[in-house]
Amino acid sequence: MTRSLSPGVEAALWSLMTALGYFLMASLSLYATKGADNIAAVWPPSGYFLALLLLMPRRAHAASFVGMAAASLAANILGGTPPIVSAAFTLANASEAFAALWLIRRRHASELSFMAPRPVGDFCIATLSASALSASVATALAGKGVDFFFSWLTTVALGMLIVTPPIVMLARMIDTKALDNMSARMKSEAILILTAAAAVTATAFSQSHFPTTFLPCIAVVAAAYRLGPFGAATGMLIVTIIASLLTGQGAGPIAVIDDSQKVRVLFLQFYLLALLFTTLPLAALLVVQRRLAKRLEQSNGWLVQAEAAALVGHWRVDLVRWTIQWSDQTYRVHGLEPGTPVDVDYSVEQYVEEDMAAVRKILAEAVRTGHAFEYQGRIRRTDGEIRYVKSHGSIEKSRGGKAVGIFGTIQDVTETVENARILEAARSAAERVANTDMLTGLPNRRHTLAFLERALVGAREHGAPLAVAIFDIDHFKRINDTHGHAVGDDVIRRVSQRAKAALRDGDMVGRIGGEEFVCILQRSSAQAAEIVAERVRKAVENGTAEETDVPDTTISIGLALYDGDIDAEELLHRADQALYTAKRDGRNRLRMAA
Repeated sequence: MTRSLSPGVEAALWSLMTALGYFLMASLSLYATKGADNIAAVWPPSGYFLALLLLMPRRAHAASFVGMAAASLAANILGGTPPIVSAAFTLANASEAFAALWLIRRRHASELSFMAPRPVGDFCIATLSASALSASVATALAGKGVDFFFSWLTTVALGMLIVTPPIVMLARMIDTKALDNMSARMKSEAILILTAAAAVTATAFSQSHFPTTFLPCIAVVAAAYRLGPFGAATGMLIVTIIASLLTGQGAGPIAVIDDSQKVRVLFLQFYLLALLFTTLPLAALLVVQRRLAKRLEQSNGWLVQAEAAALVGHWRVDLVRWTIQWSDQTYRVHGLEPGTPVDVDYSVEQYVEEDMAAVRKILAEAVRTGHAFEYQGRIRRTDGEIRYVKSHGSIEKSRGGKAVGIFGTIQDVTETVENARILEAARSAAERVANTDMLTGLPNRRHTLAFLERALVGAREHGAPLAVAIFDIDHFKRINDTHGHAVGDDVIRRVSQRAKAALRDGDMVGRIGGEEFVCILQRSSAQAAEIVAERVRKAVENGTAEETDVPDTTISIGLALYDGDIDAEELLHRADQALYTAKRDGRNRLRMAA
């Protein structure tokens, strides 16, 4: 409200506001309710001044302290307090305001909020500490005793605890235009609740026939529940004003207590403190609870959206009651309408028979050990469709370490499984293409040499015999030149088929180029390898002789044995040399490397 003014004018206005408000509140308090040693039951000026200090800019603090000092001296002197004592009381009140402001700003440099339990706690600690300092200063300067100390302590503490919060909250609501944004219904409800609190308090403290001091407590709690911290603080202020005025006039249940005025004031202070420390923290906790509830609702909404987007649901088994809860997405995964009654056994029985036992075993083991679990299986939905699902979760334990629940997620991974199958099939097909000779369907040179390397490793490690036979088609160039390349290709295919059919299980034949082939004969002694290689030669010779659509074809074979000291290249070289020997000796024959 003073942002457009110069700093000097602004400080003067804050000082004037401090002085007028402080003087009026101090005079009214001294007139309405006096305790022993001319100390009021509640000292609202302390709360009023602290509220202004929290709201005003720092440059206006000094001027406001001057205004507060002048108002305090005037009110105390006019109330009958000697000037020296009035000065002592003024110094004590100034010290409490300075100490409270310093303690609050240490923890909350920018703005103190009354909407959360921790700031409220910090505010209470700061005001109580400042009140203790003020009481010490006043007691020392006035030369009083312990009773005076505690009377002063409770008086100024109540003033700050009760008056400061509603003033600060109301000013901020005005500044942020929160009041303008409130609906008419909400404003009407607030006025009605606070008016009811005033009426209930007036009724309770205007008579002493019925013990109804509990009624204002109910009214303030209701204000806290419906209006939050502002309702609690304002309701508390209303109760304080009415109770103090009526008690000071000799009305109400506290005024008729058969004891001294000092005891009656202390009882009123105790009543107000008890009410204050019940409602203000409660209101702050209610605000936190509502914020958490709103966040939880928002988070649950996001969770539902995320589950639907990711096809992931969640479930929980109560091991004590043996019940299960499904999220909406879990129902959808199973092909059911959300809310359909299900039980634990039904959930497990949805898995196909081959997977059901495994799922039961995994969950039982997780409950026994307390470890997290994960499994994948197939469920049969109500429409008969088989879906692949993946689930993982954890075990919930009691404080004693006993398993009391299972929490897990479930995801429909059918598309992932199908895509993985397609990908694996494509990979296998690509691998076959990369390793297969397209003309004959036999392993190509790359695959054949890799197989030979693995066979050599096995022979070397286990001492098993190994032989390699290289063969090519005799006079293949003549066949191509005479009959054409198409017939030549057909001859290559027929030779490869005959050679493959003549081998044993575990042996392999591959095409390594042109009309040249390699047979890898595992676990073959020299004699056995020679028998197999000769069988291959005869199969090619006899097979093509019986076929009328291809020319007669023979092959020459070179055979080499692995002796444990050579590598694949040397073994192939020896077999190749033996092949050349077979060709020199007339072709259509087998020769073994030396």
